[in-house]
Amino acid sequence: MNISFLLQGIILGFSIAAPVGPIGVLCIRRTLAHGRTAGLISGLGAATADAFYGCIAGFGLTLVSNFLVNQQLWIRVIGGIFLFYLGIKIFLSKPAEVSASVKSNSLFGSYSSTLFLTLTNPATILSFAAIFAGLGVLEGSYFDAIILVIGVFVGSTLWWLFLSFGIDVVRMRFSQRGFVWINRISGMILVMFGAIALGGGLFSL
Repeated sequence: MNISFLLQGIILGFSIAAPVGPIGVLCIRRTLAHGRTAGLISGLGAATADAFYGCIAGFGLTLVSNFLVNQQLWIRVIGGIFLFYLGIKIFLSKPAEVSASVKSNSLFGSYSSTLFLTLTNPATILSFAAIFAGLGVLEGSYFDAIILVIGVFVGSTLWWLFLSFGIDVVRMRFSQRGFVWINRISGMILVMFGAIALGGGLFSL
């Protein structure tokens, strides 16, 4: 196993996941509302999408990547609409939901929603392709690409693990009124991200 590629992938995956965007907001809100398991599962959805796009870039699946990049405007519009929906739903949700137990179908919904949202940014493929080329992976073997993609998934997962467990530490300090404001602020931020995605997609059509 090429430890160098594995470590580079871990650093890359951690760095890509770390900036707080709509996925980070969702992970933080779900951790505060339902605990670290819900937050971590949400992050794993994003990590899976990162690994998927890393595979496309690493294995040179030109046909798939070209299609996704060419259709990225429509995909961004769909993602923007979904962000709008999630933002409004969270904004209107009641703090009583905080004490509700997290069921398996709820965890699947947390995973699938962040997986979908992360996949609505096909331009990520171009970022991975540029980085992989700089690291010499595109000129190497498929085994090197596999190791790097595994590293990306591990690094991304480490960030979401760190974030969900860190947020869970302060979770019990929030009052019911505090959770009301968390829902409202999170909802407004997600609606804002949705508006930006929609605006960028529609004006580019």
